[in-house]
Amino acid sequence: MTPLERRASLSLATIFAVRMLGLFLVLPVFALEAAHYPGGDDPARIGLAMGIYGLTQAVLQIPFGLASDRFGRKRVIALGLLLFAAGSFTAALATSLHGLILGRALQGSGAVSAAVTALLADQTRDEMRTKAMALVGGSIGLMFAVSLLASPALAGLIGLPGLFTLTGVLALSGIAVVFFWTPPEPAEHKDAGRTRIAAVLADPQLLRLDAGIFILHAVQLAMWVSIPTLLVEAGLPKALHWHVYLPAVLASFLVMGGTLFPMERRGYLRAAFLGAIALVVLVEAGLWWDSRQPSLVPLSMLLFAFFCGFNVLEASQPSLASRLAPPQARGAAMGVYNTLQSLGFFTGGVVGGWLAKHVGPEGVFVTCGVMMLLWLAVAWPMRAPAPRRSPVREALADEAQVT
Repeated sequence: MTPLERRASLSLATIFAVRMLGLFLVLPVFALEAAHYPGGDDPARIGLAMGIYGLTQAVLQIPFGLASDRFGRKRVIALGLLLFAAGSFTAALATSLHGLILGRALQGSGAVSAAVTALLADQTRDEMRTKAMALVGGSIGLMFAVSLLASPALAGLIGLPGLFTLTGVLALSGIAVVFFWTPPEPAEHKDAGRTRIAAVLADPQLLRLDAGIFILHAVQLAMWVSIPTLLVEAGLPKALHWHVYLPAVLASFLVMGGTLFPMERRGYLRAAFLGAIALVVLVEAGLWWDSRQPSLVPLSMLLFAFFCGFNVLEASQPSLASRLAPPQARGAAMGVYNTLQSLGFFTGGVVGGWLAKHVGPEGVFVTCGVMMLLWLAVAWPMRAPAPRRSPVREALADEAQVT
């Protein structure tokens, strides 16, 4: 990477990190803590509170992506972080599950993912894109690991309202990163007249990725409606769940770095991508088998395998989507992509909660496995895109040669 690419990748990864840390600090304890609120005795309603964030994200990702094509990425990112902070403070003041649902919905209205990933794509070459996206994904995974370690302790000290307040403060700090660290955005994407949502929706390669990100995040959130309960049933108190999560997440990054990047350099990105999907299918089958009589060692191994597959997919999918999208419509394309991601969050929370209530964890994991098999079938015809030239990328290539 050139110095500009490193600065862009690190600063935008930081924006993702501070935002996702706030979300992840809440996730491990939300289902348990929300049960203490009025109306919190209904797992399906708790699932709605977890997932409604994804619904409002889904509604606004495309408008935010289009706005970033028209008005500039940084302005849109700052506005989204302000809305996310407002939702966090609303949830902190909630006195019932309905108040939590309202706050989570307002959090989701800060739909900046499309603008952030589009800006990262603007500032990196195609051949560096997967590394840049992996850095973003790595920052998200690291924040997930930190949250698993810190969340139970912080929840005991400041409660769920305090966690939401901290989330709002972190979001506001991200605005400073946008304006004082992130490199200036290039002008090449500002061509709203050529932006065509219809063309984005007609591209079968992009549609495969859109379907994939929907399924991946629906499966992720549906799983986490049941995983904490299984760990407790296996004999691990909730305060010690990080003993399983943290090693699994950190070790999975090492696996990703040792497999995805070398395979991409050798032209085997498709094989790595499809193999990661197949791995998650096997994980869901293993979780279904273990859920009948949970045992800590098999659960730990299965979660490690899940994060290995998940991290490869999280790094490669947005890279592929940004490379396939026309530069002048990249915000729109990433808006559609992130809309499906957010719909996956919402669907996973609601369906996962309903399944956990009516058919138990076995039904959750069977459903997740079937969805992953469907994705494998949809993704099978995919092909990795060839590198695309542009003035920005040519300048970055020249800078790379000089350095």
